[in-house]
Amino acid sequence: MPFDLELSTIWAGLIAFAVLAYVILDGFDLGTGILFPFLGREKHRVQAMNTIAPVWDGNETWLVLGGGGLFAVFPLAYAVIMPALYPPVIAMLLALIFRGVAFEFRHRNPDHEKFWDISFFFGSLVATLSQGLILGALVQGIEVENRAYAGGYFDWLTPFSILTAVALTSGYALLGATWLVMKTTGDLRERARRLSWIAGGSTLVLVGAVSLATPFLDPAYLDRWFARPNVFFTIWVPLAIGAASVLFVQGLVRGRDAWPFLSALGVFVLSFIGLGISLYPYMVPHALTIAEAAAPDESLWFLLAGALVLLPMILGYTAYAYWVFRGKTEEGEGYH
Repeated sequence: MPFDLELSTIWAGLIAFAVLAYVILDGFDLGTGILFPFLGREKHRVQAMNTIAPVWDGNETWLVLGGGGLFAVFPLAYAVIMPALYPPVIAMLLALIFRGVAFEFRHRNPDHEKFWDISFFFGSLVATLSQGLILGALVQGIEVENRAYAGGYFDWLTPFSILTAVALTSGYALLGATWLVMKTTGDLRERARRLSWIAGGSTLVLVGAVSLATPFLDPAYLDRWFARPNVFFTIWVPLAIGAASVLFVQGLVRGRDAWPFLSALGVFVLSFIGLGISLYPYMVPHALTIAEAAAPDESLWFLLAGALVLLPMILGYTAYAYWVFRGKTEEGEGYH
């Protein structure tokens, strides 16, 4: 189906941007939580938390924007997707809440520090696995009849969704490890470099496995990627991921601390583009198109006016926060 720039398509692009922003921004601090048990001494864990302390809660703004936008702009898609994915969605939200509590209480309740460390780790892990299960379930398709969810309670739990969850967990661990390489010094930086090699290799393998499995979930995916002339436009995605992998290796070998993180972000962006190639023009794969799921144009125009004001503000304060807290975090420094 040819690309058609309608109002609903513009909104689909805005929500996709919000989801991508959440994944690449909250991904590294969730990844830091996943790596928490492997950071060694207490001072390393404190230093790691200090790198994300100024930005972690602001990163989750994008999750609210993406979820709220789906509810307001694509109410039919929201009404179909939520009943299909209630268990992993609820698990994700509870894990994010518990993780946030653990982050704050760790420094204010030192008598129970180990408990909060474990809570921070499991909150990060469960939130990530839940997001991976949600993604896998969406890609494999949701059963819809008469514009309503018609599947079972556990349709979201399949070998493919589990593979996607494991791949996303590895990817977030990669973002967390490379973030720590870029933001820390000394022993923690060296430990993060070693973890980056492990997470990088596993992420490349798992992303490859998910990418190979996806076209065989549905003939439409296979045609979208490998039928001519589409293949001449889609082949550049894996090639670009290969180039990002080379940059990742070169950054770790040559001590260019920002390169591994930027290349990991590149892999996520390229994977997201690949996902968009597979799914467009559907909001619920092979059941509801973007146009079919959208609210009336009057509502879309009204909401777009607000989004054009809010989005630059969110982007502005996010960029400012990262600029203010740029550079490496030394041992003993903190923002709490």
